[in-house]
Amino acid sequence: MHNNLKVPSQLKAKYSITGIITLLLLFCLYQPLLSLAEQGVNSKNMAGQNRLKDEKSPYLLQHADNPVDWYPWGDEAFEKARKEQKPIFLSIGYSTCHWCHVMEHESFEDEDVAKLMNDTFVSIKVDREERPDIDNIYMTVCQMLSKGGCGWPLNLVMTPDKKPFFAATYIPKETRFGRAGMMDLVPRIKELWESDREKILESAENITATVVKATDVTESKESTDLTVSTLGVGYNQLLGRFDEKNGGFGSAPKFPSPHNQLYLLRYWKRTGDKQALDMVEKTLQHMRQGGVYDHVGFGFHRYSTDPGWLVPHFEKMLYDQAMIAMAYTEAYQATGNREYSDTAGEIFTYVMRDMASEEGGFYSAEDADSEGVEGKFYVWKEEEIVDVLGKEDAELIISTFNVSKTGNFSDEASGKKAGANIFHRTKPIPEIAASYDMSVGEFRQRLEASREKLFQAREKRIHPHKDDKILTDWNGLMIAAMAKGGRAMDEPQYTEAAKKAADFILSNMRKPDGTLLHRYRDGEAGIEGSIDDYSFFIWGLLELYESTYEITYLQAAIELQNEMIKNFWDNDNWGFYFTSDSAEELIARQKEIYDGAIPSGNSVAMLNLLKIGRITGNPEFDKKASELGSAFSNTIAQAPMGYTQFLSGLDFGIGPSYEVVVVGDPAKEDTQAMLKALSKYYSPNKVVLLREPESDTGITSIAEFTKGQAQIDGKATAYVCLNYVCKLPTIDVDKMLELLAGDRT
Repeated sequence: MHNNLKVPSQLKAKYSITGIITLLLLFCLYQPLLSLAEQGVNSKNMAGQNRLKDEKSPYLLQHADNPVDWYPWGDEAFEKARKEQKPIFLSIGYSTCHWCHVMEHESFEDEDVAKLMNDTFVSIKVDREERPDIDNIYMTVCQMLSKGGCGWPLNLVMTPDKKPFFAATYIPKETRFGRAGMMDLVPRIKELWESDREKILESAENITATVVKATDVTESKESTDLTVSTLGVGYNQLLGRFDEKNGGFGSAPKFPSPHNQLYLLRYWKRTGDKQALDMVEKTLQHMRQGGVYDHVGFGFHRYSTDPGWLVPHFEKMLYDQAMIAMAYTEAYQATGNREYSDTAGEIFTYVMRDMASEEGGFYSAEDADSEGVEGKFYVWKEEEIVDVLGKEDAELIISTFNVSKTGNFSDEASGKKAGANIFHRTKPIPEIAASYDMSVGEFRQRLEASREKLFQAREKRIHPHKDDKILTDWNGLMIAAMAKGGRAMDEPQYTEAAKKAADFILSNMRKPDGTLLHRYRDGEAGIEGSIDDYSFFIWGLLELYESTYEITYLQAAIELQNEMIKNFWDNDNWGFYFTSDSAEELIARQKEIYDGAIPSGNSVAMLNLLKIGRITGNPEFDKKASELGSAFSNTIAQAPMGYTQFLSGLDFGIGPSYEVVVVGDPAKEDTQAMLKALSKYYSPNKVVLLREPESDTGITSIAEFTKGQAQIDGKATAYVCLNYVCKLPTIDVDKMLELLAGDRT
């Protein structure tokens, strides 16, 4: 089950909710997550389609043939529930969710289950990736009513007024292993709804009131000061959870959490603490060697089910590729190790090959399942490798990737060897090459030739389902990653892919009034953008400006930041709401700061505001960043480790941080030398502007302080400012980098 959730500290209090415990215990309505479930359930052929048939979401369309009379989220469903006085059955998931598929096949495709549901409920399906606002609210409900064991599928029962009184995850058809099944559960809920509705409604009111209180994580303006010591506490907390043997944090399941690596790199840059860099390198090296990496087709799977990165959950998400690629790119800048740039480049190769639409945007995800079996597309039997490569080349692959005749991992259900192999390395390439008495270059050539043959053979298999919707927020992350990677590695193809995606979103997913839409599919954009759409896309545009110096991207970033402040900012308690002022009213309006599977929109906004403040010289952006920090400071101070993307912004705000203006003709070699040196040098707390001395007027209209900056003797000239203090300009690249080294605090 897809589960990477942390119960916020605000939800750990005891709740006094009249009647809810009694209701839930009457028939074990909520059960802990089940570790095992059957997959091979026969389903009946379905006749006709329900109301999901006209939706754009691939997830909703997957359920369009269910005998359950599903409705999309909307007024029609809620009006029907009010008119017929029925409770709502709300089911939330996404198209590449393995356990969502299991529950669909077992329960929602079953005629007997459907008959019960249609008689008892008005049933609503929601794609969590289309409507993260809905998912966030009701996931909070699940966290409140359980012991934190929440994930997807997420199923709730609620009143026609959207107020929940029951939450669960996967529900089988029949009761088993102490878990209530749909055939028993639905009639019991119906009985309670008809015989004890007053108590249910009272409980729903109490739960909703508690959710409203718990979802506003901002504090009073009497906030905690976040200082350099906060950065140190976050580092020490990460150090305490670091896996010295395998890299990463905690045991299993183990998630990449690349924003942790991005923060640790900044902490190393600030302090010179080599242990921080060692934590990053060990994690990235073990991830790259492990089965969580697709050694044949590239890209990273969702997470590892074991501490050693061997057995992944095989799903591939766009946001993971983006964030992980950024971590490898920055590790390359910090160390010069080509293994890291190669890995980032391979991720981009996968995304451009398999996840890029012809229009320019990037698709959302690829499923873990193929032919109904998780991982079937990715695993190998030894004889398959020999058939494809021949005995000699197969031996090299078998040895390098630890392949065995009986399989190299155990089946989760039986505990026995699965009979198949997940490619993974336990040794670095130079060590393996030496064992074959080959140079590293020769070994890599042979490895690549065999990999390409295996890839072509694998392409003939039945592919996992691809979720081909285009999401603004996840595209923003990939634009940021490709723009950063393109300039750090001097690979224009990555920058061009980022430009194409950004242009697509600006042309197709930005309304005439300047606001963003969230989802695009089949030629249609829709769904009002959330804070993540704005924050992540602004991040991408800022990175893209520094890779292209095309002023339109910088202008768009600033315009969108102003829209975000106008429509999402809490003027009373500060911080950004997840939804805009004009968004649909749900039972609560959330603010998020926790950096989970991906960073929170508020954490990313912190760094965006600081960068735009430095670029424009407008102190109002710095002020907003300060207020944003104050809004969440008490929460962050309790456990900084949970907010590492925010800590990266805090690191920039505390400084030292830099503004660099290069005045020169971008077509000339001396200007290019300066810009390329800035791109390769690891100095994360900087903004770089380009002013063309003769023709450029665009940057001076955005950054007025550049008006007086001119070339020295007609040569490319760098102006470096540190912590609001400008140094003397220089035409020497080495001197420019020396000024960037600055003083560490």
